[in-house]
Amino acid sequence: MATDYDAPRKTDSEEAAESLEHLKEAAAAQSQTPIEIDENDISAEDIELPGADLSGLSLEVRVVPIQSNEFTCTRCFLVKNNTQLANGDLKKPVCLDCD
Repeated sequence: MATDYDAPRKTDSEEAAESLEHLKEAAAAQSQTPIEIDENDISAEDIELPGADLSGLSLEVRVVPIQSNEFTCTRCFLVKNNTQLANGDLKKPVCLDCD
């Protein structure tokens, strides 16, 4: 990019105002862009949202082992607290949601 060293310099407040106006215009232009969805092919994995490039994103999840006051429901396979136990049978525990 060429730089004109003879051009008058702008103050920080002028640059901030220009950049703020530029950001507002860019946001308005992006919000007006319609998302086109083909009615015949409605699968969520094919829809790309504008500005949603998540290719460089890495997720980190800390896995905690099941605690002594928890159980795994035999119907929904979710780990729940013992207060959610529907029946007293710990051989085939079922949560209140699945009961």
